[in-house]
Amino acid sequence: MQLTPLTAVSPLDGRYAAKLAPLRPIMSELGYMQRRVQVELAWFIALSDAGFDEFKPLSAQARAYLAGLLQNFSEADGQAIKDIEKTTNHDVKAVEYWIKSKFDGHPELLAAAEFVHFACTSEDINNTSHALQLKSGRAVLLQGLDAVIARLRELAHAHAGVPMLSRTHGQTASPTTVGKEIGNVVVRLAAAREKIAAVKLLAKMNGAVGNYNAHLSAWPDFDWEAFSRRVVESPADGEPGANADKPGLGLTFQPYSIQIEPHDYMAELFDGVARANTICIDLARDIWGYISLGYFKQKTKAGEIGSSTMPHKVNPIDFENAEGNLGLANAVLRHLSEKLPISRWQRDLTDSTVLRNMGVALGYAVLAYQSLLTGLNKLELNEAALADDLDAAWEVLAEPIQTVMRRFGVPGAYEKLKDVTRGQAVTREALHALIGSLEIPQSEKERLLALTPAAYVGKAAELARRV
Repeated sequence: MQLTPLTAVSPLDGRYAAKLAPLRPIMSELGYMQRRVQVELAWFIALSDAGFDEFKPLSAQARAYLAGLLQNFSEADGQAIKDIEKTTNHDVKAVEYWIKSKFDGHPELLAAAEFVHFACTSEDINNTSHALQLKSGRAVLLQGLDAVIARLRELAHAHAGVPMLSRTHGQTASPTTVGKEIGNVVVRLAAAREKIAAVKLLAKMNGAVGNYNAHLSAWPDFDWEAFSRRVVESPADGEPGANADKPGLGLTFQPYSIQIEPHDYMAELFDGVARANTICIDLARDIWGYISLGYFKQKTKAGEIGSSTMPHKVNPIDFENAEGNLGLANAVLRHLSEKLPISRWQRDLTDSTVLRNMGVALGYAVLAYQSLLTGLNKLELNEAALADDLDAAWEVLAEPIQTVMRRFGVPGAYEKLKDVTRGQAVTREALHALIGSLEIPQSEKERLLALTPAAYVGKAAELARRV
């Protein structure tokens, strides 16, 4: 059976394949292979510039040829590596052999072929490649999250002054505005987004158990740690400050490790994404509820069907899809963050198979952000429903009335209002009669009499416009 969107086991590569096209060149096995090639070549070129008599600096022509290997890396190249792996049964060694095979016809490179993968353990190549994947993958994820935040900010500003009945514990509560409630989410997501972006992506290039054993056996007087740091931290080709002749990886150097980079930064990154996703789940459920209350209507699209039997329905499917996919993302993200920092002794291989699912975790998150954005773009405010809800909830003015009573020393203010309002239908007339009987200044009575549920929103509009 051919692999197609219909036969794919994962919906990320099936039903939702087109929506995840930006992630596929990064988080796929092909993307992983290409970054392995990038790391091997960066290390190889750096070794030629290290000042060793046995490996003179590569010529400009050789450097240009190596750059082309990376830039033109194709699916056919990836398949060639897979074919080599059938013999080696070792994926990193297959990459090394593929690179060396590309030296045929280039005497300068053939003479230096044994410096490909020199003193490296597989994890020197893998951990750096994973970090490079996450660097690009994080950019795609943040692009999706930023689009959600930007749309929420637009909605917060547009509806900053539209009053809305709050519901604490599901019960009527002091009014707010639609914009302020959305603004709350903007602030939370923006903070979570900054934490995701701030995680340093670490990489180590220090050999089989992290001590530069093999490196020092070849050149005992060379500062391998400084050299390794330079390769890891120098900007990669195409980044600001990069030197095309001396490419680096543009990551953050990890000075201490066992055979593997400890993956603590990955746990921090995945926990950060999961935290943002949890906020998005909270948003999706709240919007779903507001649609149910009639506060929002959804724009319809010609030909769409909301129910196979109920023609009137316009389901909040985008928010439901987002919630489901965010849950899947977090399930994988949390396993990654809990499992990856744990490895027996100098290493075990449990991380290897788990790391191949980074794209799955990020894929479900990116997919969910797209669904959220689609849903947010469909929303239309139903101001009539909001106004009707507020006009039926005069009991919420018990709070300002009793607060003013307290200001002027009226004894038992809270208790008096509780007796009048708790569990009872409260009308404007009943509240006005109560206000009229209060022993407070006439100007304060007039101010309270002018108050309506829709006007009792405090600084909500101002706060919404500030996000």
